[in-house]
Amino acid sequence: MNLDSYLPVLLFILVGIGVGIAPQVLGYILGPNRPDAAKNSPYECGFEAFENARMQFDVRYYLVAILFILFDLEIAFLFPWAVALKEVGLAGFWAVVIFLAILVVGFAYEWKKGALDWE
Repeated sequence: MNLDSYLPVLLFILVGIGVGIAPQVLGYILGPNRPDAAKNSPYECGFEAFENARMQFDVRYYLVAILFILFDLEIAFLFPWAVALKEVGLAGFWAVVIFLAILVVGFAYEWKKGALDWE
């Protein structure tokens, strides 16, 4: 088994980990650490905090955010297809029509289940 072809992948992973961890470690080591009561207190527009900062949010916020990301990514797939429409031909056209049909069915299901209602 030849592992030489995996060296660039391993190098890419190691550089990615290094780029993610090195700034955090450098900031922790080199950054000033002078905590006091004012810095450690919760800040809410210059006033003392009214409630606990760890209050629970309604799950609908997360649901709408996930649905937005899902449909935003789905629509992002249409841009490369629109650019290459002449090259993909009729098969590519019908593949995207099927893709959009599945997308519309998912959207109708969400709408029917009330995932988009705020009440």
